[in-house]
Amino acid sequence: MLNILFLLIGIALLTVGGEALIRGSLAAAKRLGVSPLLSGLVIVGFGTSAPELVVSVNAAVEGRPDIAIGNVVGSNIGNILLILGICALISPLAVKPLALRRDAVTVVSASVLFLVLVGGSSLGRADAAIFLVALGAYLLWAYWSESFHAAPSGELHQAEADELSTIPKTVLWTVTAVVVGLLLLIGGSQVLLIGAIGIAAHFGVPEAVIGLTLVAVGTSLPELSISVIAAIRRHADVAVGNILGSNIFNLLGILGVSALLQPLPVHARILQFDQWVMLGTSLLLLLFLYTGRRLSRMEGGVLLIGYGIYVWLSFTVFGG
Repeated sequence: MLNILFLLIGIALLTVGGEALIRGSLAAAKRLGVSPLLSGLVIVGFGTSAPELVVSVNAAVEGRPDIAIGNVVGSNIGNILLILGICALISPLAVKPLALRRDAVTVVSASVLFLVLVGGSSLGRADAAIFLVALGAYLLWAYWSESFHAAPSGELHQAEADELSTIPKTVLWTVTAVVVGLLLLIGGSQVLLIGAIGIAAHFGVPEAVIGLTLVAVGTSLPELSISVIAAIRRHADVAVGNILGSNIFNLLGILGVSALLQPLPVHARILQFDQWVMLGTSLLLLLFLYTGRRLSRMEGGVLLIGYGIYVWLSFTVFGG
């Protein structure tokens, strides 16, 4: 019972910390004259992945590679199947094709890159460098395409920044939000890891399974909150774009930083099952966006059912 409490407290601290960090960072960017386009792309799209970053880096440093990698792979699966499934049920998500196609293709490409790099059953520092170089190339490509070719996702990233409308107005508020957010993220990651490891030990469940499910969903709550708010407000591009940006950063940024600090062996079940689910869900989302240029409620239902099946398989057929 105590381990479950630690897990819940850790998730709460991560959620509040991530929110504070994003709002403070947006305020700082606004004061420094950073464009809304870049603020939305980097701070919002990637800032919602701050809990995943802190948890995975912490787990990697503490010698818990199954949680570090499982958190990223599980978050990417949950972001598409669970979060976009919920959002599409709230409101069908019609999307502008140009930039979202670019980002959806990048998500698939990053998933394929993960499969290639973990072929040796581990992620080393050379693999980490490849991830980080790929992330830098994506950021340059995205910013260049939107700045000089008037890609419609410029409006998307402006809207992403506007979704978080309550932005601190004073310098003290801004600094406080950033510092408190970082402290809560660090503290929350420690508490969450204690709970997750304790639950795995108590129930005899591998840490990889806990990382892929409980930890992954817990660290994805910022993406869930922003995407659901966007769906309710009928800002479909924000809901989808936020998930795509988060998935790109999860694979290229978080795994890049984590493996750079500590080489990560990959659990056998991730190699046999989860990495293929991650690639399959990315391809399914790409198919939905290309064919109908929208996520319908029926497609949202398919995604949610798919997540239910994935969780069931995770704890039964592939639980070991």
